Amino acid sequence: MPLLSISSITAPSYYYQYQKLNHRISASLVALVGAKRAMVTASSSSKGAGAFTTIKERVSFEKEIKKSKFIAIAGPISDEQSAFSFLSQVRDPRATHNCWAYKVGDQYRSNDDGEPSGTAGKPIHSAILSSEIDRVMVVVIRYFGGIKLGTGGLVRAYGGVTSECLRNAPTCVVKSKVPMGVEVPFDLLGILYHQLQSFQIEDIKQDYDTGKDGISMVTFKVDFDRAEKLEEAVKANCSRDLVFYKH
Repeated sequence: MPLLSISSITAPSYYYQYQKLNHRISASLVALVGAKRAMVTASSSSKGAGAFTTIKERVSFEKEIKKSKFIAIAGPISDEQSAFSFLSQVRDPRATHNCWAYKVGDQYRSNDDGEPSGTAGKPIHSAILSSEIDRVMVVVIRYFGGIKLGTGGLVRAYGGVTSECLRNAPTCVVKSKVPMGVEVPFDLLGILYHQLQSFQIEDIKQDYDTGKDGISMVTFKVDFDRAEKLEEAVKANCSRDLVFYKH
């Protein structure tokens, strides 16, 4: 049985404080996005808020186009800070251009790094969108070979090497966890924990001081797409009308 963390917070108080904290976090995020609006452009997320596909590890793809060498390097990122950390690790100051783009949820940025406007960063970003991969950054390093490609040639080159790089990258689906809580009688705790373990939940916490005789509050996190199934399974196995709290 998982280690239990017992607090002195009552069930109703726990829930309302939890909601209040999340409202504060949401307000802070809104303020942060607003402050960066000049730099960050919104786009739609095809995978939704609950799950996303990303790459497992750093990958690269190299191609020579009219004597210019293009090296696309892709890596998983979690936010803007990790994106710029990745950029500093892979960029080559000796190269003619280090162009890039990244996508994190509904936020992205791109940079042409000296190439004609819209011929490098934008096609890199478009290739990321087409791949349906999220939380990823692609840096395309170009070593100029003496032959100009023209705007159309640059768009095809930067977008093409990015697509090839991501096409060969190993990917994985990441599911977000959602917090839940349930009020359960003491005699049903064993049944509840058996169900929780079968659904591979995380961060179990238990509070006996709920203000209700013989009732405990158990909170945990579960994959967003399994929350409803877990609730149904618990109710069916406990044969009681249990009270669930969801974020």
